[in-house]
Amino acid sequence: MKLPVSTEWLLHCAASLAQLEAGATASATQLARYFDVPAAYLAKQLQSLVRAGVLTATTGPRGGFRLARDAARITLLDIVEAVDGAAQPYECREIRQQGRGALSPEECRSPCILARKMAEAHDAWRQSLAATTLADIVAAIPASAPARTRARLTGTP
Repeated sequence: MKLPVSTEWLLHCAASLAQLEAGATASATQLARYFDVPAAYLAKQLQSLVRAGVLTATTGPRGGFRLARDAARITLLDIVEAVDGAAQPYECREIRQQGRGALSPEECRSPCILARKMAEAHDAWRQSLAATTLADIVAAIPASAPARTRARLTGTP
């Protein structure tokens, strides 16, 4: 499965916002400069996290984005689904019933083994993402990283 580049951007932005002090915000411009990505495009993508309830946005000179809830209650799956949706990436089109090797309808009463295995893999991937929170990510980075992130992202220690 290949995810769009915006998924990587938003995962990193959310993880960076999780390193800020409670109530602190970072603007789309600050986040874009921090990661050297296009600000206008990133701002549009960040709105998908706002619509999903992962981030909140405030306007004004001190406005920006912050987590909408505690980092321990935001999973990687929340972020991925906000950007990419929840649809299965594999769609079985029943080609086993086509061509010279076609099976009869009676032989195809249950889903194809390949479709089942692809669904199992997708479910395992989703379970792994659902079991990992932004708090888990922040806990796994070096202890010095949050202060560095705050200083470089927002200019505050």
